[in-house]
Amino acid sequence: MARARTRSFDPLKFLAKVGNGKTSLRYLNKQVVFSQGDAADAVFYILEGKVTLTVVSQHGKAAIVATPERGNFFGEPCLAGQSDRLGTATALETSTIVRIERTAMVRVLHDEPTFSALFMSYLLSRNIRTQADLVDQLFNSAEKRLARTLLLMAHFGNEDTPEPIIAKISQETLADMIGTTRGRVSFFMNKFRKPDYISINGGLRIHCSLLTILLHD
Repeated sequence: MARARTRSFDPLKFLAKVGNGKTSLRYLNKQVVFSQGDAADAVFYILEGKVTLTVVSQHGKAAIVATPERGNFFGEPCLAGQSDRLGTATALETSTIVRIERTAMVRVLHDEPTFSALFMSYLLSRNIRTQADLVDQLFNSAEKRLARTLLLMAHFGNEDTPEPIIAKISQETLADMIGTTRGRVSFFMNKFRKPDYISINGGLRIHCSLLTILLHD
């Protein structure tokens, strides 16, 4: 009986269906999902949209540490005993997000191997991305970091089909994401437009030729 239940279990349908400790919520652009210091009592899954995770230091300096998007989890440190949120999650665009209570998340991870496999795949992918982000921050120039961020947001290099037109994002947000100033971002964006690496008409369109920036020594 247990094996039959596991084979028929669909993780994506489970995530999309409310009830049993799950709530589907809709957030508008710039609406806060949770704040730094809030109780860490749930995991979140993005059905549609994108979120920024921001940490503010004791001295008031803020930094964007991640930008989870559709198909990503966030807030999972609560599963490892984190009692308070170490950062703030804010919708970067209108988003539909599933809130899964910690007890419900632990239960499904224990009972459903297919869901556990999905969650483990996400954790491994995020770990690889985190390491790549660290290398990028340590060794690449701000120009290369911006080019890489734009390409990642457009899904170049992923198995998914690239989405060259990305959601509206401010230069201030891009500056926080790559660790530089808005002025530098503005300079590089104008520079990228001249050889047609990017275009602004009809939204921010990213062209595959932007890869040239990453390959240039």
